[in-house]
Amino acid sequence: MIAAIASGNRALGKDGDLIYKIPDDLKRFREITSGHAIIMGRKTYEAIGRPLPNRKNIIITRNPDLKVEGCIVVNSLNEALEKAEEDNEIFIIGGGEIFKQAFLIADKLYLTIIEGNPEADAYFPDYPEFKKVVFEQDHEWNGLKYKYIDLER
Repeated sequence: MIAAIASGNRALGKDGDLIYKIPDDLKRFREITSGHAIIMGRKTYEAIGRPLPNRKNIIITRNPDLKVEGCIVVNSLNEALEKAEEDNEIFIIGGGEIFKQAFLIADKLYLTIIEGNPEADAYFPDYPEFKKVVFEQDHEWNGLKYKYIDLER
């Protein structure tokens, strides 16, 4: 799973958009996920507004009639994983509901943790079982302090 979350409450988004849009974080996201399958919910896809290039875009939706050019549309997380199965690393990119569904099967988290406790309507699940720190790096941008941290179970 890969996400940018607030340190205080694990906030992800509000009103269908990301809370934080930090250029270096977006670049990191692109570099990490490029060439791989990405799985997202319909709302996350709508917030992005287009298929992300150089990735197999898989959208999970309850709408059996949804068709999106350049994307694979499925109706469950299991179906999404089947469509992505040949990939050596599959990324769950959101939103909150899809993160909850995928949490038990995830083995690695790529997090950007931004200092703060903003109001939100989408949150990342608590992740106490991810204890092994594989990578950690502090950053600052426009007065925002944040860190990249990669964790494994």
